[in-house]
Amino acid sequence: MTNFVTVATFTYSFEYAILRIILDQKGIHYVFENDMMLSVFPFYSNAIGGISLKVHKNDVALTKEVLDEFYGKQSHLRIV
Repeated sequence: MTNFVTVATFTYSFEYAILRIILDQKGIHYVFENDMMLSVFPFYSNAIGGISLKVHKNDVALTKEVLDEFYGKQSHLRIV
């Protein structure tokens, strides 16, 4: 996990359900941190900082392009 960088944060898992498929299709190496915790306790999202999308440092630029294309510039996501 030392080579992975946080590029976006989500509150609930339904917010990135389709994004996961797109990342797989593009061959981007990613991890959704806190995903399982919030699937069990969804109201803990704010307490633990949400679900972090972490990608390999080589895939950061491509991932940001995908996020801009998928969510648009006027998104509610907190892009890091």
